[in-house]
Amino acid sequence: MITSKESDLQKNSIQIWVPIVLSLAVLAAIALFTVEPDTLPLLGQTRWGLLALAPFVVGLRVIFGAWRLHYIAKGFLKFSAALRAQLAWDFFSCITPSSIGGGPIVPAYIAKDSRVSLGDSSAIMLFAMLLDQIWFACAIVVVLLSTTSIDVIPDSLGNIGLLTLITYFLGYLAWVIIFAYGALKKPEVLSWVVRRVFMLPGLRRFGIKADSILRDLQERATILRSQRLVFFLNGFGLTLLTWASRYALVVLIVAATAPEIDYILAGLRSVVTMLGALVIPTPGGAGGAEGLFALLVGPLLPQALVSPATLIWRVLGYYVFLAAGAYLTLDSALRNHK
Repeated sequence: MITSKESDLQKNSIQIWVPIVLSLAVLAAIALFTVEPDTLPLLGQTRWGLLALAPFVVGLRVIFGAWRLHYIAKGFLKFSAALRAQLAWDFFSCITPSSIGGGPIVPAYIAKDSRVSLGDSSAIMLFAMLLDQIWFACAIVVVLLSTTSIDVIPDSLGNIGLLTLITYFLGYLAWVIIFAYGALKKPEVLSWVVRRVFMLPGLRRFGIKADSILRDLQERATILRSQRLVFFLNGFGLTLLTWASRYALVVLIVAATAPEIDYILAGLRSVVTMLGALVIPTPGGAGGAEGLFALLVGPLLPQALVSPATLIWRVLGYYVFLAAGAYLTLDSALRNHK
């Protein structure tokens, strides 16, 4: 008979292996269409010194993310606890759909790991997620303005692809404005929008749960509105550094593998790739994120190196966090079952 402990471990294992299989399947498909006889000689021309900086950039991403949580917590979380919380957040983002992002799960982990109230940990994560949304809105504006003078969206996507991305960006921008306005100014506006959404057929059964979340959000929003402007500015600055580290990983990979590089274009393509990955329904965007990288960043690389570059990006930006987060959460689960 399977015990509760064994059942939890099996469930966690499945959640980890499913996105890995999806990711590797798409990587194999990309390799099938792009790997050529001259791939190995081209790999020999890779700037390994630049590529060696990539793990340090990944480390900066974690450090800046942990620093942000530590700052937001205002003493509730030591930096070491914030570091574990950030790794847990990255892990949960790897095993939940990109649209969820793992954020809603992290408060329970923080509460258990750092022995703080669930209300306090929820307030910390709400503000961190709000800062991310505000950054996404800023990034969308930058991308849309840049399309007037830079080839941000590759021609290979065609007019339909361009129109689809622009429509998505405008829709997401509208959502961020509603979310930020509701969280910081008038929670009743956000409540009104969400309640209307959950009146749609197929979503009504989630209405009660949505009401509970909204009541919790209104309580947390009161805390946010009481903060001074400098608190928001510092938090946004740390958010910018966190996301800049993510984009820098892509730019470094392109710089290490492409004969020539337009750093601004590579940076903007990385922004579009990660914005697009936000709506991929698979865990951590597995499969879809690799496809977006190949479509958007791939044209900046020699075709034969698209697959190796995509693999390096996913190893450092995804698989590493699956492994680190799995260790943290499974270790915590084992300790709690003793």
